[in-house]
Amino acid sequence: MGRMLLVLGVALVMIGGIIMLLGRTGLPLGRLPGDILYRGRNTTFYFPLASSILISVVLSIVLFLIGRLRR
Repeated sequence: MGRMLLVLGVALVMIGGIIMLLGRTGLPLGRLPGDILYRGRNTTFYFPLASSILISVVLSIVLFLIGRLRR
């Protein structure tokens, strides 16, 4: 259990670092065409649909490749 928590913590730190680096590169993650932004009078609704799909596809490919390498 402790080892799994340690691996999960390291993975979260790495993911956070990658997200910070991507933010500094000017990659429009979160501002892609297809991301929904609605600004009302007193309300703002933001749903990063295209960004979520892109991240999902990239993570699926990475996890698939890791699974293939482990065999």
